[in-house]
Amino acid sequence: MSETTHDKFLGGRLVLEQPAKGFRAGLDAVMLAAAVSARPGSEVLELGAGVGTASLCLAARIDNCGVTGVEIDRMLVELAIRNAHANGVGERVTFVEDDIFALRPALRHQFDHVMCNPPFHGGGMTSPDPARERAMRDRMRLRDWIEIGLKRTAARGTFSAIVRADRLKEVISYLPEAGVSVFPLWPKPVEPAKRVIVQVRRNSRAQSVILPGLVLHDDHGKYTAEADAVLRGERALTFHHA
Repeated sequence: MSETTHDKFLGGRLVLEQPAKGFRAGLDAVMLAAAVSARPGSEVLELGAGVGTASLCLAARIDNCGVTGVEIDRMLVELAIRNAHANGVGERVTFVEDDIFALRPALRHQFDHVMCNPPFHGGGMTSPDPARERAMRDRMRLRDWIEIGLKRTAARGTFSAIVRADRLKEVISYLPEAGVSVFPLWPKPVEPAKRVIVQVRRNSRAQSVILPGLVLHDDHGKYTAEADAVLRGERALTFHHA
């Protein structure tokens, strides 16, 4: 296995092993997990789980929820499984090596919540690292990620995805007209958002909305108190659905 590092998340509550080079999980995964309104007993599916960061952040926040993470890269699956056991949640957080576009029959059912951080590089953007390139290149399948996520989401459940803000129009075009909430992540108070979390409540008739979102850094580059609380696992992101 390639060289790895051990990195702290949620203020040190989680310690996760991940590759030293290539695609490395960070703020996006923590924010995605914070958007999922799971409860004890909920069953959650993560598509493209990597080393399990979002799944394990969610499990750390919500006791007794079950999470299944699907990842196509065998090395990452092995790391994710190790991470689940090392953080004491291996009995309720599982990771499987599978292709989300050809899920095994055991996973072809609906979950209370589904989340994903889909590959987001379109044409003209590349990474010299093969593993990072594989993780980030959408290969014209962003729509498929969205449609599969919605298909696996139970009625009244939620599907959440964190995406590049400049692809929001494309993502919205794949979603139902009602029940969609857009949550911007603002780098600083006066800077445009680079990431947004899009959440869909299945079968909702509520008007789709753009929420105030969250400012990540103050004018001095430090995390705002609100962002720091999320990154420490002390609070979740608030979405409103009818």
